[in-house]
Amino acid sequence: MKKKNSNLSELMQFAGKHKYLTNSSWVLSVISAALALVPFVYIFFIIKEVIEVAPDFSQATHIVFNGWMAVAFAIASIIVYFGALMCSHLSAFRIAGNIRKKTMKHITQLPLGFIGEAGSGKVRRIVNESSRATETFLAHQLPDMAGAVATPIGMIVMLFLFDWRFGLISLVPVIVGFLCMFKMAGPSMAEDMKKYNSALEDMNNQAVEYVRGVPVVKTFGQTVHSFKKFKGSIDNYYKFCVSYCKKCRGPMLWFTTLINSAFAFLIALVLILAGGQSIAQNVLLNFIFYVIFTPIITTALTKVMYMSENGMIVADALERIHSILDLKPLPEVEKSMQPKDNSVQFEDVSFRYSNAQTDALKGVNFSVGAGETVAFVGPSGGGKTTVAGLISRFWDTREGSVKIGGINVKDIRHEDLMNNVSYVFQDSRLLKTSILDNVRLGNPSASESQVLNALHKAQCNDIIAKLPDGIHTVIGTKGVYLSGGEQQRIAIARVMLKNAPIVVLDEATAFADPENEALVQKAFAELSKDKTVIMIAHRLTTVKNADRIFVLKDGRIEESGTHDQLVESNSLYAKMWKDYQTSISWKVSAKNVKSKVKGGVQ
Repeated sequence: MKKKNSNLSELMQFAGKHKYLTNSSWVLSVISAALALVPFVYIFFIIKEVIEVAPDFSQATHIVFNGWMAVAFAIASIIVYFGALMCSHLSAFRIAGNIRKKTMKHITQLPLGFIGEAGSGKVRRIVNESSRATETFLAHQLPDMAGAVATPIGMIVMLFLFDWRFGLISLVPVIVGFLCMFKMAGPSMAEDMKKYNSALEDMNNQAVEYVRGVPVVKTFGQTVHSFKKFKGSIDNYYKFCVSYCKKCRGPMLWFTTLINSAFAFLIALVLILAGGQSIAQNVLLNFIFYVIFTPIITTALTKVMYMSENGMIVADALERIHSILDLKPLPEVEKSMQPKDNSVQFEDVSFRYSNAQTDALKGVNFSVGAGETVAFVGPSGGGKTTVAGLISRFWDTREGSVKIGGINVKDIRHEDLMNNVSYVFQDSRLLKTSILDNVRLGNPSASESQVLNALHKAQCNDIIAKLPDGIHTVIGTKGVYLSGGEQQRIAIARVMLKNAPIVVLDEATAFADPENEALVQKAFAELSKDKTVIMIAHRLTTVKNADRIFVLKDGRIEESGTHDQLVESNSLYAKMWKDYQTSISWKVSAKNVKSKVKGGVQ
């Protein structure tokens, strides 16, 4: 069994040549903690001298010297601690940056289906928040941890150095406080931290999905309650936080009370030692010293408590980071095979998503000839998007094979496969950069004139004309934003510039308004010339002219044929077409009624 590395050794794997900074911060923090205890010795000398010469205080000749020595050591402690924090912060920033870089680099090597399955909100939180947790741990908590360990050791020495009885009684609240802290921050807390971060992660992921669905919510006048997953994630987070606070309330109350009550134990000891008589000078001297000194216990124990909690937080953060880093990219062949043409074949393909109970595709067989345009339609959840994703190798099949030009996609290197396939997503995204650079993603070496030609073919002339700086306008700055249909046309221009022989259109007109949809369809006509086109669609009017239409239901191909063939048969597609035509008629009728009502009001 492989031994699990400590949190620190895990983090040091990302430190590179900056390990010495972390080690330096630890050493400097220990030195600072030791220096911080020395002023109390000089304070003791001051108290001792004052009590011994009383009431003739003119004989106290060393007070100024001892006072300045206390100040000097306090300042030295601060300066050394500042140096420790400088080292720890420089190390922490570099390690957190390396974690982000390594995680993002690994994500780019994972199949594209990973983001869809995991959820973009969850992935974003792991990359940002988990690496930030390690940064906080290294920058602040690691040097404090070294000081928190060194301080109690020095304290114990000093507690027993002056009077063992006072030292022993001072440790009573410390020991009981530790027991209370262990009950609150013991092994069970590690599991609680995982539950907390999982609840927060789920809420974050559902929030992202909810925001993406806001157009649907506004269109149909729904409330947050229509998104049960989002509301459920908020409720789960609330329930966990409340129950966890109640669980920690008692132990935290006792811990705080005990570590701040050392003076009460000291008073009790003094009364016992006095035995009803006047207090001896040495007892009074030690009592005053310990009353001044023991508050350090509160600070030290509080750091220890948070040290254990933060150790669990960073352990959970590392576990989540490794949940991405431990994922294996799809296997790549050493020598890529080249497809002989643009045909696509599915041979007895079955596929199941991770954590799913049933197959998304079950024994699917079909063939698409080079230059042919085919469409996949059917009820939601039938497997249409899965088919599109397998062509681009977003995932690997569980059984069967997907071939392009007679070559299994597993035998084509990822870079070569992406050169052969372009994908237009349902909800295309543009980067916060210029239109020129957004389109050039399809072909980084393209000239400006080639980009303009692609934009022209993608019906983007009206978009460019209204932008203040044309194709050099940066999206998202100075209030420059594009509608969903406009973004889709820019994305199509990008695909045109790439000029891949196979084009996959996954619900590419789903969010376009009627005017944009017409322009998008014209752009598709240009894009599809001399290419093999795979269309995924719910709007059946967009697939009428396809060479063949495949109807998918429950992961199987129910039927296939041209639009006319399928409409004439008593098939699932015929029923879907009839229902679609009825919905169009309903929309037209509703529009006419609305116009008449509006005319009557006028």
